[in-house]
Amino acid sequence: MVGMSWFMCMMMMVCVISCGEAAPGAKFEDLYRSSWAMDHCVNDGEVTKLKLDNFSGAGFESRSKYLFGKVSIQIKLVEGDSAGTVTAFYMSSEGSNHNEFDFEFLGNTTGEPYIVQTNVYVNGVGNREQRLNLWFDPTTEFHTYSILWSKRSVVFMVDETPIRVHKNLEDKGIPFAKDQAMGVYSSIWNADDWATQGGLVKTDWSHAPFIASYKDFKIDACEVPTTTDLSKCNGDQRFWWDEPTVSELSLHQNHQLIWVRANHMIYDYCFDAARFPVTPLECQHHRHL
Repeated sequence: MVGMSWFMCMMMMVCVISCGEAAPGAKFEDLYRSSWAMDHCVNDGEVTKLKLDNFSGAGFESRSKYLFGKVSIQIKLVEGDSAGTVTAFYMSSEGSNHNEFDFEFLGNTTGEPYIVQTNVYVNGVGNREQRLNLWFDPTTEFHTYSILWSKRSVVFMVDETPIRVHKNLEDKGIPFAKDQAMGVYSSIWNADDWATQGGLVKTDWSHAPFIASYKDFKIDACEVPTTTDLSKCNGDQRFWWDEPTVSELSLHQNHQLIWVRANHMIYDYCFDAARFPVTPLECQHHRHL
């Protein structure tokens, strides 16, 4: 029994280490750098802040590019009247035929729920928006937002709860993002032409500066030497995110996703007949999108 207990303990330790969840978050400067409006990106100890005022927004980017893996960050969104503002956390490759996975947090008037919009671009084609109301106030404390990208799927998560799964349906003739290395980015900017109630509510600059705060930066992904050399990440080697128990939702996670969609989703492009008179092909095959 002692031997079996020791073995189970070691297996649990290996699982925790390989999945990367127990590792503490890195410092901002270890993984990221300011990409524009550097005076609006401020490091304050363990917390990095992006500032939007009527002069400029701001953004940061990862120092490296990656192909598959998991990226996570803790964000405390703009508090108070944030109408017209957008805070984004996303992965993207480069060029007109780029791939991209987006979290976009759409500001709102005080007292109204924050809306999170997700989107997926493959080979430069997006228009795959979903929107949901968050089930908590994301401005009072930090929450974790994650993207898990494997050869099988892209999973968007909030506090480890899956809110969207975009599956690899290449066997149905649908392209999937698997051959372009991506950077990790975040930014805040003014988008009052569309962000809040379709642009009806404009940014009230008397509330500026609008500040989004970040901490606990984690990237557990396959780093590519160059954007053209993907052999390290796209070969025969198996990573922890390739395991079926990771790349497929568990029964509990499926129930979580169903709950999110049933109780908090307010828009799904798959059901927007005005924009898509013909249902997009991937919508015909996905059970959960």
